[in-house]
Amino acid sequence: QLQLVESGGGLVQPGGSLRLSCAASGFTLNNIDIGWFRQAPGKEREGVACISSSGRSTYYTDSVKGRFTISRDNAKNTVYLQMNSLKPEDTAVYTCAARLARLSVGQATCVPSYFTSWGPGTQVTVSS
Repeated sequence: QLQLVESGGGLVQPGGSLRLSCAASGFTLNNIDIGWFRQAPGKEREGVACISSSGRSTYYTDSVKGRFTISRDNAKNTVYLQMNSLKPEDTAVYTCAARLARLSVGQATCVPSYFTSWGPGTQVTVSS
């Protein structure tokens, strides 16, 4: 059975860094697009970054461009989200999600409705 598990969240001061990991089991990531999403209290879930199955295509929401980097290691069945220069407004539950690689990766497709499998999420809190 397809499973995703996130790790790497925690409490960090503004300006700090965290690296989130999304480990997959029950299937290989070779034909799977992965997205990172976040949801803050009282807000809708938003797409933070998405990466194609090959890793050649990526998308970032404007608020994280230049600060976050999504990458993948298909041999380890893991996708990463490196988060630098963290801000208090980055505080949220971060969740990774998967879908079959049938769509291009971009703003229109890095949305929750296009993803079919979800991890439980990991809390990221940016606070001094």
